[in-house]
Amino acid sequence: SVHRTFIHNTPEMAEADYRCVERYVKFLLWSIGGFRVYICGAEEIGEKLKADYSVSGQRAFDYDFFQKLYERPLEIIDLPLESCPASNETPKPIGGHLDGCRIGFDAGGSDRKVSAVIDGESVYSEEVVWFPKTNSDPDYHYAGILDAMKTAASHMPRVDAIGGSTAGTLVGQKMGIASLFRAVKEKNPSKFEEAQNMFFRIEKDWGVPFAIYNDGDVTALAGMITMNKKGILGVAMGSSEAVGYVDPKGAMTGRISELACAPVDFNPNAPKCEWSGDAGVGAMAFSQQAVNW
Repeated sequence: SVHRTFIHNTPEMAEADYRCVERYVKFLLWSIGGFRVYICGAEEIGEKLKADYSVSGQRAFDYDFFQKLYERPLEIIDLPLESCPASNETPKPIGGHLDGCRIGFDAGGSDRKVSAVIDGESVYSEEVVWFPKTNSDPDYHYAGILDAMKTAASHMPRVDAIGGSTAGTLVGQKMGIASLFRAVKEKNPSKFEEAQNMFFRIEKDWGVPFAIYNDGDVTALAGMITMNKKGILGVAMGSSEAVGYVDPKGAMTGRISELACAPVDFNPNAPKCEWSGDAGVGAMAFSQQAVNW
């Protein structure tokens, strides 16, 4: 994904140049994702970014997050402007199918929801309070979602497909980093990989087409379907902020869209996120945290 901007490149504007580019890079990382950032035509800024986005740098949280998410170190690479790589993004159409007997579920951080739908008409819905963020046993999460889906399935003659949304970052159908499994990772780390692969287990057990996306992506998809419009930004304002995007052709971009940690307020005195420690990020403006703060 290629994005172009400019700098003044004068001594008196050096601090402002870096502040702007650093915020821009951080926004792109948290909206698009990735493990390699090319800085083209700004060597001094590239060197400073390398220092900040490192194990001991000012953006150590961001470095650690993306290193764990993609299971490789986050790299900042300097290149001459003329060597800037070409864009190579691959959006794909997803969702919008309403025929047959389908289950939709949402694994949220404070409650779980499920619906049974036949030919586009909801025949059953329920919302159940649960406590995934404090439960360290991945079987608790699996059993909760399984119970919801079995309940929905009991209201239909068959199940043709399952679609889900969840809080957290997904790489394909593997859960990357998520508050949903926070207790598993902290208190039962040997079981964390099992939790990460839970959705593959669900897909195998049910044996029907299955898709799982972040809450924000599903919000954008729902907006496209209900408004019959494309080019939709979906924002889910819950315990944190989840964001998704359907492009002007009606396709999912594959971006992580974790705008809860993306900078939206340049004021250095803006409220700081308790998770990332950074000031002025999305979660402190568009979520329950913002209201409480």
